[in-house]
Amino acid sequence: MDSWIVVDLFSGAGGFSKGFEEAGFEISLAVDMDDEALDSFAENFPNAITMNKDIRFLRSEEIFSLLNGRPDVVIGSPPCEPFTAANSRRRRKPIDRLYMDEDGILVLHFIRIIGDLNPRIFVMENVPQLLNDDLRFMLEMEFARVGYKPITFNILRAEEYGNPSVRTRLFISNIPLKPEKVNVEVTVASALKDLPNPYKYHTVPNHEPTPISERKIKRISKLRWGHSLYTFSGAGGKFYKNWIRLHPYRRAPTVLGNSRFIHPFENRLLTVREQARLMGFPDHHIFKGSRESQYNQIGEAVPVPLARAIAICVRKYLEC
Repeated sequence: MDSWIVVDLFSGAGGFSKGFEEAGFEISLAVDMDDEALDSFAENFPNAITMNKDIRFLRSEEIFSLLNGRPDVVIGSPPCEPFTAANSRRRRKPIDRLYMDEDGILVLHFIRIIGDLNPRIFVMENVPQLLNDDLRFMLEMEFARVGYKPITFNILRAEEYGNPSVRTRLFISNIPLKPEKVNVEVTVASALKDLPNPYKYHTVPNHEPTPISERKIKRISKLRWGHSLYTFSGAGGKFYKNWIRLHPYRRAPTVLGNSRFIHPFENRLLTVREQARLMGFPDHHIFKGSRESQYNQIGEAVPVPLARAIAICVRKYLEC
């Protein structure tokens, strides 16, 4: 197999990269400005160069100076908060989310760097709401301006590729992405079944119980499967559940950065490791930093099974 140079922008803890690694790629460089997430990435990809930098101030020359040639593949997940319907404070006009929001503009910086690096293939992940109203046409224009035309907009569902939680995401690429689906439903119970009791001695990393008050324990003890302790309001007045008692024989809801799930059979929150399993992370993938940060790193990741399916598509194109 050829050795391909892969760069991961907005790498986080490495969910997108882990899928590529499992498909036979070696990650050369990761860029992120979250110290703790980048520590996690470095722990799990010791051969990769990690760069702690805000992409707004990243010059492409800095990337070229660290690589042995032009990258073959650039992947990345700019922040989705400016676009997601779960954000009650997102800007009213979709066009302003891309051009006026200080985090939404990071999508444009991703495009800038893609244009400079000129990889054979790029894949950018975000929420489907990135295509609201005229944003699809603006994105086509921005990518064409840096030399990529046409581009494809691929809406993929992580659960169709063996992920234990549901997650619908947009992947923009210069190649069509049609991964082979897996005809197996991975439920919460099957994803968590062989993990030890977190209150007893074990050697599973990131599998410590999360402390909660006795008052909350009493409240969650009354919750049935699928019911939640809290709700929060998103854009347009839509309500989202949090602290959900997971149904053991179904897939989990979408894992978000602020998601906390209650174990289906026990009156406690899922551990970081259990949460990671819902996103397809292998147990040897280590999360660093505070427990809060670890939960956030998982919720902001690309599910590993979906990332692997995408990487297999990319590999086929590179091998042609």
